[in-house]
Amino acid sequence: MSAALKIGLVSISDRASSGVYDDKGIPALRDWLAATLITPHTLETRLIPDEQPQIEATLRELVDTEGCQLVLTTGGTGPALRDVTPDATLAVADRVMPGFGEQMRQVSLHYVPTAILSRQVGVIRKSALILNLPGQPKSIRETLEGVKDTDGKVVVHGVFASVPYCIQLLDGPYIETRAEIVAAFRPKSAIKPKE
Repeated sequence: MSAALKIGLVSISDRASSGVYDDKGIPALRDWLAATLITPHTLETRLIPDEQPQIEATLRELVDTEGCQLVLTTGGTGPALRDVTPDATLAVADRVMPGFGEQMRQVSLHYVPTAILSRQVGVIRKSALILNLPGQPKSIRETLEGVKDTDGKVVVHGVFASVPYCIQLLDGPYIETRAEIVAAFRPKSAIKPKE
């Protein structure tokens, strides 16, 4: 079992990677993870264009060489011809985890009808989980946290509620979150006793 949590963040955008505008994906993910994770973690970040071979190579590097147990991508998940993030993700996958993509669209449909245009996927490569997230910071947060009512009660679970247990099942580190942002769900038998 790996003790240290290492997360890869990949922002995929032709324009941001060429300096046309500032990347917003990696800062949004970095801030969200800092606020949400109790578990100490390190980040490996990459800002790359919408080029499938480069996306595939980056995902392989983050898992195979850098040892990331979780890789979060942002951007390039729609139907446009340059949106090839899901295709690259599937190309490097050992196993597909369809529930993640289904749940991301379920959350997003509460906000926009065009959520059905998203091709986001979740996959396993070796013992790492790779998730495609939307490109906009607001959508990233909604997808990770889920839909909440005015009292903050979860109406539709975000995908991050299942991430810690998935990593645990892949023999990765035990991940703890701040429940007020997103509560990590595990069966009782998988909950580590408080020290």
